[in-house]
Amino acid sequence: LSVPCSAILSSYLLGERLNLLGKLGCLLSLVGSTVMVIHAPEDEEVTTLEEMTSKLKEPGFLAYAAVLLALCFLLIFYLAPRYGQSNILIYLTICSVIGAFSVSSVKGLGIAIKGFFAGQPVLQHPLTWILVVTLVASITTQINYLNKSLDIFNTSLVFPIYYVLFTTIVITTSIILFKEWVTMTVVDIIGTVCGFLTIILGVFLLHAFKDMDVSLGNLPQVLQNEQPAPVTRDDKNILIEVDNSSIAPEDKPKVFTLYT
Repeated sequence: LSVPCSAILSSYLLGERLNLLGKLGCLLSLVGSTVMVIHAPEDEEVTTLEEMTSKLKEPGFLAYAAVLLALCFLLIFYLAPRYGQSNILIYLTICSVIGAFSVSSVKGLGIAIKGFFAGQPVLQHPLTWILVVTLVASITTQINYLNKSLDIFNTSLVFPIYYVLFTTIVITTSIILFKEWVTMTVVDIIGTVCGFLTIILGVFLLHAFKDMDVSLGNLPQVLQNEQPAPVTRDDKNILIEVDNSSIAPEDKPKVFTLYT
């Protein structure tokens, strides 16, 4: 609901523009989200911090996390100071990449909280405090760069693009860390991919045509408001038109004067 809600609220509360294609993009985002939820994979059962630790230590996830950290440092220290003010993708990519660590930390802390109420010694486990520090640092970074993006760019564009980037990173992280797609059927995989592509199409409609003045009222005029293609004429036709514009009898011979 973040995509349509942010676009609609920014239109009414902040005075930002939302045309017919933007509303259609919001609708497509809702449809795509619904399809994704219907075909969503089930989480692999992880009930203890020891199981969570073993998953975090797997070579595949460690390599994936290292790539994300390198990309994050490159964006923060090199690209953001140079292109962050002009390119909407810089700040939002930072938020999305950091979101992979926040989602993983929330998953682990959820297990720790359930273990705490079950009487397990989770406070003595080092992973609990590592996850707390990671969650605080990642959320702080996300809020910082998301606010910077909102200060510069249109709200109705920031949240849809952020949603697509963040969802892509989260799905990839879940595949690598929790192996959610191992037990999925072909139908569910196709449904999930189609739902996500529908969301991307909706976000594209929100972004690509945001400056067009399109509504149900003026849609026929917009479709018919096409200028005719200019006709290329040679010098002979121009001279004949100039000559015809003068008042002269038809039976008189026409004389053309060329200056070189």
